[in-house]
Amino acid sequence: MHLYNLTLQPSTIITRAVVGNFAGTREQQIVAARGSRLELLRPDADTGKVRVALAHDVFGVVRSLAPFRLTGGSKDYLVVGSDSGRITILEYNAEQNRFERVHMETFGKSGCRRVVPGQYVATDPKGRSIMIGAVEKQKLVYVMNRDSAARLTISSPLEAHKSHTFVHDCVGVDVGYENPIFASLEVDYQEADEDPTGEALQDVEMLLTYYELDLGLNHVVRRWSDAVDMTANMLIPLPGGNDGPSGVLVCSENWIAYRHPGEPEHRVPIPRRENPLEDPNRGLIIVAAAVHKMKRTFFVLAQSETGDVYKISVAHTEGRTGNRVVQEIRIKYFDTLPVASSLCILKSGFLFLAAEMGNHQFYQFQRLGDDDDELEFASGDYPPGEETLAYFKPRELINLELVDEMESACPLIDAKVLNLTEEETPQLYALCGRGSRSSLRIMRHGLEVAELAVTDLPGRPNAIWTTKLRRDGRHYQPCNERRPLR
Repeated sequence: MHLYNLTLQPSTIITRAVVGNFAGTREQQIVAARGSRLELLRPDADTGKVRVALAHDVFGVVRSLAPFRLTGGSKDYLVVGSDSGRITILEYNAEQNRFERVHMETFGKSGCRRVVPGQYVATDPKGRSIMIGAVEKQKLVYVMNRDSAARLTISSPLEAHKSHTFVHDCVGVDVGYENPIFASLEVDYQEADEDPTGEALQDVEMLLTYYELDLGLNHVVRRWSDAVDMTANMLIPLPGGNDGPSGVLVCSENWIAYRHPGEPEHRVPIPRRENPLEDPNRGLIIVAAAVHKMKRTFFVLAQSETGDVYKISVAHTEGRTGNRVVQEIRIKYFDTLPVASSLCILKSGFLFLAAEMGNHQFYQFQRLGDDDDELEFASGDYPPGEETLAYFKPRELINLELVDEMESACPLIDAKVLNLTEEETPQLYALCGRGSRSSLRIMRHGLEVAELAVTDLPGRPNAIWTTKLRRDGRHYQPCNERRPLR
């Protein structure tokens, strides 16, 4: 016997959101994970509205999402990491408007376990491999290819495990058509775990590690590892090859640093709000980011935990060997938005913000922040060892304009079932949101009424009757109660 369970009201929170060409057209779509539900969102560039084109319940917990496109392909696949102990690759069928499972490989037990991969999914930007990682120890790499019929194929998993290691983030590094590389933020706790005095805990380091997939020998090796700030929490991969200098931005408390093997470190402070009551000892971290590539350039939008969005640009030149060399990184205040769980930049000039709390919002770019008066901070002004903080003054939106919203009742703080309007069915009164975005919402049971036709009446009516459609019709019931319309 199998239990089929669906809620009357689906979840409104979005835990993950990615953008890609899943339909195989020039139009981009957004795939959002709402707990155990996958939704395909279609933004309309003409009207600025976002509608749900497809909703599919996966009956599990979606832990991670990543778009994936084979080399030379025209459409993106969707890689899903869940609590099923499997890696699932989905393809969107535009004709039937549904997700079709292309591959599903089992590698571990079910459940959100810290040693079972699924928490992190990283893809090679050139579409050759996928890394799926766990919170602790295990990381698996799959090589992706095509068969004779141009269908997607997946190899056996290659292990990149390292025991006694916690993983904080994992991304794919853009290195052009060289061997695929994945970057990981790791902490080795073996010595601290074996030391009963606790002194070894003071010497624990956060390591930025590069894993290289050797396509010729078909195995994964640790190519490079270096210590970074112990408060590092997030990696932002930069475009490589002909589009950028490659490497990653390491986001830590109060600072953002550029790191890449063989290249010097460039670090810049995260600007803070200028406030007389501001505590300089309070740390500031980055919680969401998005990279957008344009012709011959790119930029990064990063959001702090206070909701402030920063624009990060990387100045780079061509080196002697043909690779791109970073000269400095610059950061400036862009706009202030609700704190997001995911940011998605569309090529049509829109920004989708999956809010952590409150309604999800859809913005249109009015400008890119190049011609404003905001102060820009460069890494060249902050040599190693410099701990000076940067400040800015918040303002209203000037670079983005809100064009649409998707309702979200998360977080639901409290709820009461009352019949304050004296209707037949009680209403649900709920407190939602946090801070200035809090709201009191009234929810009613029932179906929405669709408006079919509207006709202006010459005078003020005082009663309504139903009439027969035809003379020989059977149904005719006049209203028993006459009540003036208001």
